[in-house]
Amino acid sequence: MRWLRPGLSLAAAAILAWPPLAFALPPAQDLAADARQMREQKLPMLVLYSREGCGWCERARVHHLDPMAADPATASRVLIRQIDVDRRTALADFSGKAGNHKDFARGRKIRLTPTIEVLGPDGELLAEPIVGVRLPDFYGTYIDRAVDTARDRLREKTP
Repeated sequence: MRWLRPGLSLAAAAILAWPPLAFALPPAQDLAADARQMREQKLPMLVLYSREGCGWCERARVHHLDPMAADPATASRVLIRQIDVDRRTALADFSGKAGNHKDFARGRKIRLTPTIEVLGPDGELLAEPIVGVRLPDFYGTYIDRAVDTARDRLREKTP
């Protein structure tokens, strides 16, 4: 039985060190189709610009955006999409023009990750972008405020 203890300790340490399972944010694929849904439901879109190996991007996802995306109440507030700035994943922009994630991010002048933009159905910015993680303790508040600001601006635009 004594030989079992070191093995169990090692297994427990491995489990505790394992990264939390993340809810995958939907990758942006067809922003024109998303824009139709946004118009119908009067929703803004939160876009996370991320890159491979970005630890702060992973923290933003795991601690803030994944829980938002997994919460059914979020669906009535905002669409959430991810754009990988270092990948050429196929993407139709808001006008339906074919392109890719990398070129779309470059066109929006996204240089740092994570960056969050909250957009309207024409791709217009509806709130100040959130660049970096700033103060981690308040990051969730920054996101909520940006979404609320965007929703207010959409309501002002729509009769």
